[in-house]
Amino acid sequence: MAELKKISSPSLPEDGGGSTIEARFANFCKLLVVSIVIMVNESNLGIFIKTSDLLLDDNFLAKATKLFDESKNLLLCNISAIGTGTPEEAERYWFALILYSVRRLSENGGTIEKGFPLCQILRAAQLNIVDFYKELHQFLIKVGSILSNLYGGDWEKRLEAKEAQTNFVHLTLLSKKYERAYRELFLSIDSNNGKHSTVVNTCGSDYYRFGWLLFLALRVHVFCLCKDLVTCTHGLVSILAILLIHVPARFRNLNVKDSESIVMKGDKVDLLASLCNMYETSEDELRKTLEKANNLITDILKKKPCLASECEPKNLENIVTDGLIYYEDLMDESCLSSSVVLLEKDYEAATHNKGDLDERIFINENDSLLGSGSLSGGAIHMNGNGVKRKLNIISSPTKTVTSPLSPYRSPVSHLNGISATSMSKIAATPVSTAMTTAKWLRTVIAQLPSKPSAELVRFLSSCDRDVTADVTRRAQIILEAIFPSSGPGQNASLMDNIWAEQRRLEAMKLYFRVLQAMCTAESQILHANNLTSLLTNERFHRCMLACSAELVLATHKTVTMLFPTVLERTGITAFDLSKVIESFIRHEESLPRELRRHLNSLEERLLESMVWEKGSSMYNSLTVARPVLSAEITRLGLLAEPMPSLDAIAMHIDISSAGLPSVQSALKHEKHGQNGDIRSPKRVCTEYRSVLVERNSFASPVKDRLLALNNSKSKFPTPVLQSAFASPTRPNPGGGGETCAETAINVFIGKIVKLAAVRINGMVERLQLSQHIRESVYCLFQKILGQRTTLFFNRHIDQIILCCFYGVAKISQLSLTFKEIIFNYRKQPQCKPQVFRSVYVDWTAPRRNGKSGPDHVDIITFYNEIFIPMVKPLLVEFAPGGSAQSSSHGPETRNNNDGPCPASPKTSPFPSIPDMSPKKVSSAHNVYVSPLRSSKMDALISHSSKSYYACVGESTHAYQSPSKDLTAINNRLNGTRKLRGTLNFDDVDVGLVTDSIVANSLYIQNGSCASSSHIPVKSEQPDS
Repeated sequence: MAELKKISSPSLPEDGGGSTIEARFANFCKLLVVSIVIMVNESNLGIFIKTSDLLLDDNFLAKATKLFDESKNLLLCNISAIGTGTPEEAERYWFALILYSVRRLSENGGTIEKGFPLCQILRAAQLNIVDFYKELHQFLIKVGSILSNLYGGDWEKRLEAKEAQTNFVHLTLLSKKYERAYRELFLSIDSNNGKHSTVVNTCGSDYYRFGWLLFLALRVHVFCLCKDLVTCTHGLVSILAILLIHVPARFRNLNVKDSESIVMKGDKVDLLASLCNMYETSEDELRKTLEKANNLITDILKKKPCLASECEPKNLENIVTDGLIYYEDLMDESCLSSSVVLLEKDYEAATHNKGDLDERIFINENDSLLGSGSLSGGAIHMNGNGVKRKLNIISSPTKTVTSPLSPYRSPVSHLNGISATSMSKIAATPVSTAMTTAKWLRTVIAQLPSKPSAELVRFLSSCDRDVTADVTRRAQIILEAIFPSSGPGQNASLMDNIWAEQRRLEAMKLYFRVLQAMCTAESQILHANNLTSLLTNERFHRCMLACSAELVLATHKTVTMLFPTVLERTGITAFDLSKVIESFIRHEESLPRELRRHLNSLEERLLESMVWEKGSSMYNSLTVARPVLSAEITRLGLLAEPMPSLDAIAMHIDISSAGLPSVQSALKHEKHGQNGDIRSPKRVCTEYRSVLVERNSFASPVKDRLLALNNSKSKFPTPVLQSAFASPTRPNPGGGGETCAETAINVFIGKIVKLAAVRINGMVERLQLSQHIRESVYCLFQKILGQRTTLFFNRHIDQIILCCFYGVAKISQLSLTFKEIIFNYRKQPQCKPQVFRSVYVDWTAPRRNGKSGPDHVDIITFYNEIFIPMVKPLLVEFAPGGSAQSSSHGPETRNNNDGPCPASPKTSPFPSIPDMSPKKVSSAHNVYVSPLRSSKMDALISHSSKSYYACVGESTHAYQSPSKDLTAINNRLNGTRKLRGTLNFDDVDVGLVTDSIVANSLYIQNGSCASSSHIPVKSEQPDS
């Protein structure tokens, strides 16, 4: 298929279709139909499109025109920041974004008014999906207020932009998984010489296309709501099972001699058990999904099923047939093509009048619509076009790369049409990592009872009154709210209801397990079993339930319930959830590494921006801890709304509470503060260490010692959860004369400062700046946080950090432009373009003539008009000869509106951050030692927990904590048992870690993931 840019289209003439932008948009809409027909005919995509379906509805066209008219000024002001910055391309992006948004928001009763599906819009606009989703987020930020006026305040939920992008990422991973599995399990035929091949014409095979279309039928008819990665992987493996059963044996490439993967029953292969072993799936779930897939074959293709054990087909003579269904002529060459056509038509009918992605594009070879680039913060990286794209997992703990250190494995001979090389160990991928994590949930958590254990009941009954019934009822209501049996206005399938019930049970069992561990720890600290203040705190339990549910959702990689869904459905805020994350990790030792990373990255996300957003309960505590900020917080309307009562949530989801005791009145409403708002209970400042620095300690046990050393002088006692959720005005039980709100804010600021230190250090290394600049930037950030706190309201902490870098550079007479700062910031792992493209400002203050109300501007405008006027008195201290190290009680601080934080310490020097660079420990050998990075571990570890190498931090037993691993290693090293032999470093099959390998590894980590694209930035403007 020719590339899109080579296809001439009447919708895109050289003059753009008109002399004005309005005329070009109208022309684009009118000629879109003709453009699509031409592209479909030339590309031979096999998409079934009726002429009547291509006509634009007048109502749809009127809505699209109205949105365009109201947003065209935003387009004209931001042309240089859209795509590559050319006016023609920016217009095509904007036209496509307008049509897509209007189509999605025009949904009515599950169908959408006449318009164009996403793929048709992008083909006409000559854009690809990856680039489109990159621009979609920025587009929605710019036109958000317009969409709110036109479509209501819930437009974002109805548009489901994040869900659509996540769905695309998952489908890309699943299609790659399917392609890889198909190449391993089946042979293709080279049409030129008639020989079998494992690499020729895979995507053009009718067998291959049949399998993917049957998988899409499962997604459309069975996985209506539960389209998560784990469930879809079970569906994909069930399709592989159907193909293995029906594809002629001469085309199979199954390795029966791989004892680690193949499960034998006598002299025959147990097919389903083997597939479960290969792909970490549950055999029970696989059998259920396989039954659903067989039913679809019967219903859609009208094939007659029979038990494989009764008809005994020759195709299955080496496979155990018990429980398998066989269709006599399913894969016959005479009817295979017609079956593919029937599946195509069924998919077309099921997705008719929906604006979703056409999921058949993933089996169209070299489909340039897929594009290249990265999505989801590096979760997927695609190079090249179509099926030739390469996945490079950056943010996941595993990469789709094969280690150069992996030893050579001899191939096994081919037997009875079954190859020997296909089922060798595969490199870990996001799909296999998700399946391994799901196995933990299935084997460790799902086996637990669905009610409180005897030990937990002992704590619950030891309170001033027995709260066992309250805890159980609350868990049922909250988890029903998070995992509803059916979505609003939707009729869920039986599979969806079963899925929701399973997720509720998993979250409840995890909640009870961790709650018991926390109660045990608290009782040991307090030397008492009465934990009434903790176990009767409504907000604490909701945070625990939200955390448990989030881990279940993260394990299954759901599409429809992305974070912060759990916050919205439980009635808590980001600040509330941030208080239980560290305790949750500490008290669940079996938590897989992937889920620990998820919680730690989630806490970073909470601290960097979400706790500063409007409606955060952090502001409720801040008004108590720093009354001087109350007026500004109230003016901006930042206070959190009262937490909804449990009965209100139960009524909202229409849960029948028959047989369950009523909720005590003390649980119905939270205590209100002076403002009538909920007082958000906060954690006291009693932590041993910061989770933010600890986020890598799970991969590097060396950091635990550094953390313990750095915090050994801490003035705070052992953490007590009861104090964490106490009333903000209550005196801190730890003493010091502080209220719980003051202590909570100090702890919160401490976490923010440590997070900032890590990010400042990363930028300093990229910009190659001096340690003096690093100290100055860090000190300035602390001063702003303590004395100009309002700068953080409704903003991202990275926005303040970037401005600190430029301000310090200007005052230090350093040649550093904002363009250089942003260019290097784009290489940081946490970078998001909206950080520097869209900064919140409020022009209601009399500083900006001609503008009023909330607005979003670029980082340079924010720096010149907001940052500098507020920070200049603090910034001048860092000028040569200035008093940069002066205390926070300097003359300028007495006149600011914020005031220093009560009992806050003076600005501290830059903290010690562990050096992650390798150290050569031997002058005679190329041996390096460094704290284990996840990327290095992934390069050494192959599929799942199987590894050729033992790494520090890699569990010696399943789901074991790093501390126990180190204990086991020490016991072995200190033991008296002698080795039976010596290490042979001359073996050619053993890979040595050479200087070149280390250098290449460091290059990959430090540079390869960096974006090399420049972005347009406004010209530098000198600050006054």
